[in-house]
Formats: sequence, C-alpha cells, structure tokens
Amino acid sequence: MARAFVPVIERNGGGHILNVHSALSWLSDRRPYSASKAALWSQSNALRLHLRPRDIEVTGLHVGYVDTDMAAGVDAPKSSPADVAAAALDGIEANAFEVLADEPSRNVKAALAGDLTLLYPQLVK
Repeated sequence: MARAFVPVIERNGGGHILNVHSALSWLSDRRPYSASKAALWSQSNALRLHLRPRDIEVTGLHVGYVDTDMAAGVDAPKSSPADVAAAALDGIEANAFEVLADEPSRNVKAALAGDLTLLYPQLVK
C-alpha cells in the first residue's frame, strides 16, 4: 500500500500514513496473526524513518479488540470504533509516532519494559 500511495502523497506536498497495528504487535498469541502485526510494527518504524525526509509522517495505531464484525465472536471487552477513530485522528493531528487507543494496548506496551514473564506468565516455573 505504501508503494502505491507514497508517490501520490509526495506529489500532494506530503501527508500522513496511519498503519493499524494491534496490541498483538508486542505480544505473541502463538499464531501467525501476532507475527504479522509485529512485522507491521517494524515496517512502520522503517517507513517512518524513510519517509519523514519526504514530508510524510507515519503513525502506528495499536488497539485491542474493536466492536466490529471481525471481533463479533470474541467474548472480551471491545473498544468503540468511534473512540478508536477519534484517537487515531488526534494522534495524526499531533504527529504522534504511535497511538495506544485503549487500555489493552497501553498495558501491553508498558509491560515491554519489564520482565518477559509480565507478558507471558506461563513462563514462570
């Protein structure tokens, strides 16, 4: 997507890319989904460094479950799509590198600074 849109954004004098990640960017669920989100987080960081000199900013949006059709079968707390969209737009307006749109994403990000067993209590013997 970036390859397709960066030339357009650049021709328009710069702009912003929002990459929608997940709290699973930082927490493995042992499935390919979390690995792909971790890769997107890394790619967002690379794009941010690569595109900033071209007046294109990149913001990563991290969120847990959102009350959409995709999460309809999930029995867990979910964020409102309107709240996530508002947080994303606020982050873009503030040129934030990352937006942590809900409590799960804030908790997982904070746990990265601690011992790995904070993220993976199943590792405790």
